[in-house]
Amino acid sequence: MAAALDEDEIDNDDYYSLLNVRKEATQDELKASYRRLCMLYHPDKHRDPELKRQAEQLFNLVHQAYEVLSDPQSRAIYDVYGKRGLEVEGWEVVERKRTPAEIREEYERLQREREERRLQQRTNPKGTISVGIDATDLFDRYEEDYEEISGGDGGGGGGLPHIEINKMHISQSIEAPLTTTDTAILSGSLSTHNGNGGGNINLALRRVTSAKGWGEVEFGAGDTHGPLFGLKIFRNLTSRCFTTAHCGMQFSSRGIRPGLTTMLARHLDKNTMGYLQWRWGTQSSMNTSIVRDTKSSHFTFAVQCLNDSHFSVSGLLKYQHLCCRSGFFGTVVEYGAETKISRHSILGATVSVGVPQGVSLKIKLNRASQTYFFPIHLTDQLLPSAVFYATVGPLVFYLAIQRLVIRPYVRAQQEQELEKQRESSASDIAKKKQEAEAAVMLMQESVRRIIEAEESRMGLIILNAWYGKFVTDNSRKHERARVIDVTVPLQCLVKDSKLILTEASKAGLPGFYDPCVGEEKSLKMLYQFRGVMHQCLCGDTEALRIPKQSHRIDNDS
Repeated sequence: MAAALDEDEIDNDDYYSLLNVRKEATQDELKASYRRLCMLYHPDKHRDPELKRQAEQLFNLVHQAYEVLSDPQSRAIYDVYGKRGLEVEGWEVVERKRTPAEIREEYERLQREREERRLQQRTNPKGTISVGIDATDLFDRYEEDYEEISGGDGGGGGGLPHIEINKMHISQSIEAPLTTTDTAILSGSLSTHNGNGGGNINLALRRVTSAKGWGEVEFGAGDTHGPLFGLKIFRNLTSRCFTTAHCGMQFSSRGIRPGLTTMLARHLDKNTMGYLQWRWGTQSSMNTSIVRDTKSSHFTFAVQCLNDSHFSVSGLLKYQHLCCRSGFFGTVVEYGAETKISRHSILGATVSVGVPQGVSLKIKLNRASQTYFFPIHLTDQLLPSAVFYATVGPLVFYLAIQRLVIRPYVRAQQEQELEKQRESSASDIAKKKQEAEAAVMLMQESVRRIIEAEESRMGLIILNAWYGKFVTDNSRKHERARVIDVTVPLQCLVKDSKLILTEASKAGLPGFYDPCVGEEKSLKMLYQFRGVMHQCLCGDTEALRIPKQSHRIDNDS
């Protein structure tokens, strides 16, 4: 059953929209809408063979929708799985024994099982590439000293600045689920700095022992540090507190170097965590930090003592970053911003100003699970010119790239996706269009009677109505509006001088169809109520009630 109901295959013809009822509609509301549509589409009302055939098709569709939504069990299956869920074998055993809530729980359980199977098939690769660039020659050019040494033989400051890559780091890891509780993690890294480098490889085996914890064994080897053996444990102490412990033994020509790291963490409130960490070994230290993370902001306060003692405060507010770090060896202030440039990519830039570090520009690109990091060291001194160019340069470059490259690329991708969607659904659109045209033909007589009744009481008369994509922005004049005339279907929905549309896509209403698949649609109408003309514009899934939501047209319009 789970295989038959893959998420990509769920077909959810909107029965609610067809009957023009809310998703929370009662049995009385369903019955009233069903009776009205039956009177409209009943085959016995039409003598013409073609109209009779079309009426019979629409009548059966309305009857099918009512049968599904009027039965609590079938309605629960339809709400979760869609129309195809009703065609799957096996529900005849389940549906009469379970409530709608239990059916939804069963669906969630099947989803979890499918997710576990997918988890076993993927490797979850993660990688980082960091390239350090030394650009200090742009600002720190000791030309006078160099000219004295060179004797003016052309090697002075008249040449181009010397910019070089002085360090590089590459790391990659993959995860291979062995069972539902066991995972193997393989990782490796290579680093080089000023011509000297090295690398290592690690293999870790992780087992989830219970809902409260897991354990991990790590083996590693490298060309500089020698073999490594480590053990890591995670444990939930309470619902708000957990701890981790990591001990390792590094084997080298100088002997065995043991190390131990423990951390205690606690939820201080819904969005705040507190951490206390102690590290013993070659770089012993103790630090504590408080992290507050919400949907719009991220703040961190940290203090470290013993080794490289310092304190730091950092914050991220809606893609804007600010950090201050101070200790016995200097002070660093960082500020920056990041932005989402595509569905899976985030680009960020940070300026670091400190003593004695100088000024640096750090550019980072996150794409899916890959990270590309480019720290550019500009100067060893606190030069205002370096701070200015590090701040303004990336901003100007990004705005230019955004306008010339990113926006045209994203627009082209969206147009390609829409075109593919239109091509794949062309036959279905043609079928829906035929059904809508047939429904409009069947509505003509009923609409004539409704208009006569509304005119006699000076009620609601739909003069013109259009549904689809409207082009109102001057910058999009080249785009073609794709709309259909829905004056007759809307007039047919008028009852007692009122028109009520529920919060569902209007493409499923009788006499409607989707003229622009995948694009934003709206409904625009011109109508007369109590002898006064009004106009109205509403979104595709926006509820509408007339005459309450309207405004009068000025005489000059």
